[in-house]
Amino acid sequence: MSAATETNAAGAATLREAHDDDPRRYEHLTKIRLEDPQAIARAAKARRRHPGPVLGKQNFIVAADHPARGALAAQGRREAMADRRELLDRLQIALANPAVDGVLASPDIMDDLLLLGALEGKLLFGSMNRGGLAGFVNELDDRFTGHTAEALEALGADGGKMLTRIALGDPATASILENTAKAIDALAAHGLIAMVEPFLSGWVDGKVVNDLSPESVIKSVAIAEGLGSTSAYTWMKLPVVAEMERVMAATTMPTVLLGGDPTGHQDEVFASWGAALALPGVQGLTVGRTLLYPADGDVAGAVAAAASLLHTDEIKPKEASQ
Repeated sequence: MSAATETNAAGAATLREAHDDDPRRYEHLTKIRLEDPQAIARAAKARRRHPGPVLGKQNFIVAADHPARGALAAQGRREAMADRRELLDRLQIALANPAVDGVLASPDIMDDLLLLGALEGKLLFGSMNRGGLAGFVNELDDRFTGHTAEALEALGADGGKMLTRIALGDPATASILENTAKAIDALAAHGLIAMVEPFLSGWVDGKVVNDLSPESVIKSVAIAEGLGSTSAYTWMKLPVVAEMERVMAATTMPTVLLGGDPTGHQDEVFASWGAALALPGVQGLTVGRTLLYPADGDVAGAVAAAASLLHTDEIKPKEASQ
């Protein structure tokens, strides 16, 4: 058995054991929150930070901010992410892989992971606007109810992420664009990355649907990268769509690829990621449900497979200028 196979098998075994483990296995988190809530701030302050992104060395960030929007489904399971204990089990397996650089999480999950000591040396991105609840009548009125720039600086985080859905037929879009611009400026004032995830969206049969045509993704990028009074700290977070070469030609900003909740076979999904990761400007992956809830249940294996797609050779300044 190869080392990689052994690692994957161990990860799957760990997850199975966690599912059979004591339901009180995370009760110490409740105790800390009840009796010593300042422990979260102390854990954040004591944490060893990531050395920082560099060109050519792509970053791998695990996303775990879906529950705060009421989006609990994954791999066809309507409430896959509802069990917080299982989610923490899966996140710890993913974060234990040294190729995983960081996490994108809502405040509640970020705090749990800080208390568990699972974020040593990791990049931290806070999820900022979670008010557009899945299925909510005002879903596009996506208010900033999560991390603030000030809170992220206090945590020693690296940046904040915001979903920016642009629906030309919905008046809520105006406030979304304005509030996104304000969040970009607030993050920049603290020297923090603004990870902007834009879509052209609309209502279809009572649901918000994102237009994933290359033309629409390109237009969403053009709008999003112009938000705020500075773009110095702005990154894009973009879906992998057809004609990604055209999409990446639309921006000079560092870009991470999102995973979403794909319906295709995992091998096909990974192949599309691999092709997109080879394009200029792509700084890595920010993926959640696809890896945390793989069809075969092997979190460690899915994470390792995704990590194998990343380019990890730092580009030196002389090479970058050629």
